[in-house]
Amino acid sequence: MNISIIGTGIYSVALALNITKNNHKVTMWSENKKLVTSLNKNKTFKPITNAPIPKNIKFTNDLKLLFANPDLIIIASSAKYFREICLNIKGYYNTKIPICIASKGIENHTCKFLSDITKEILKAKHLGVISGPTFAQDLIHNEPCALSLATTTKKATRIIAEVLSNDFLKFRSNTDLYGTELCGSIKNVIAIASGILDGLGYTESTRAFLITEALHDIKELLYKLECNPKTILSFAGIGDLILTCSSPKSRNYSYGVLLGQKKSPEIISKYLNNNTVEGYYTLLSIKELTKNRKIKMPIINIIYDIAINNKEPKILVDFLINKD
Repeated sequence: MNISIIGTGIYSVALALNITKNNHKVTMWSENKKLVTSLNKNKTFKPITNAPIPKNIKFTNDLKLLFANPDLIIIASSAKYFREICLNIKGYYNTKIPICIASKGIENHTCKFLSDITKEILKAKHLGVISGPTFAQDLIHNEPCALSLATTTKKATRIIAEVLSNDFLKFRSNTDLYGTELCGSIKNVIAIASGILDGLGYTESTRAFLITEALHDIKELLYKLECNPKTILSFAGIGDLILTCSSPKSRNYSYGVLLGQKKSPEIISKYLNNNTVEGYYTLLSIKELTKNRKIKMPIINIIYDIAINNKEPKILVDFLINKD
C-alpha cells in the first residue's frame, strides 16, 4: 500500500520505518524544503536519528504529490499545528481515504479533540487514533511495543492495523476515540508533574504515588466526559502513563525536572523553544476544558500553578499528601 505521513519528526520517522518493515511505500511531507532536500539527498535521518532511509521512503514539500494515490494518511504533527494542516490538505483529501491521527493533544481555546477537528474540516469517514507506550527510538530499534487503536469504522481498523502491526508492534482496538485521545493527551501533563517530583529530589515511590492518584482522577474525568472509564486500563491509559511518567526520555518529564529544580526562566524557555513539549500545550487545554465543563481536577490546577504561575514546586507534594 501507499502511505502518506504528514510530519518528519522523530515519531513520524519511527512510524515510517515501522511501516516499511511490512513492505509498504511511504511518502513523508514537510513544509521545510531544506530538510526535505537533505533527506532525499543524504538517505539518512540525521540529525533526527542515525537510521538509514530505506528505498521505499520518499520525502516531499508538494501536497499534490503526497495525495496522489494514498491508501492511508497518517498525521503526526504537533497538536498546535493540527488545524492548520487540516485546512491545508482539505483541497486534496478524498473522504474515502482512512486517516490515522498519531498526534497527541487537545486544541487550545476551542478545547476540541483532534478527531473533532478532522471530522469538522476534512469530513473524514474512516478515522483512527493511535496512542500508547511507545518511545520513537524503541520503535526504531525493534523493541516490542503496543498501541491502542480507536477507530470509527471497521475499514479504518483493518487498514491501520495492516499497515502498522508486525512482529514488534501490537495493537488493541476499541471505539472510544475521545477516551483514547484524552488519555494520550493528559498523560503528558501528568508526566510534567512526575518530572517535577524528580527535580525536587523525590524517589520512584513518590512518583508511583502520583501515578496512582492520577489514574483515579483520569478515570473520573473519562466518566464525566462520557468516555469509557475502562480506557484508563488500555495501552493509551495506564500503559502510556507509566512510561511517560517514569523516563527522562520523555520531553514532558524532562521539562518537569527543570521546573522542580527551579531553573531560571531563561533556561526553561530555551528548553520549550528547542523541544516539542506537548504536555505544556495540552495543560492549557485541559485547564480550560475542566473549567468550562465545571469538572474539578485539582491536580491540573496544581501543575498549572507551578508551570504557568511560577508557584513553588513543593505545593505538588503537599497536594498529594493532603488529597482526599
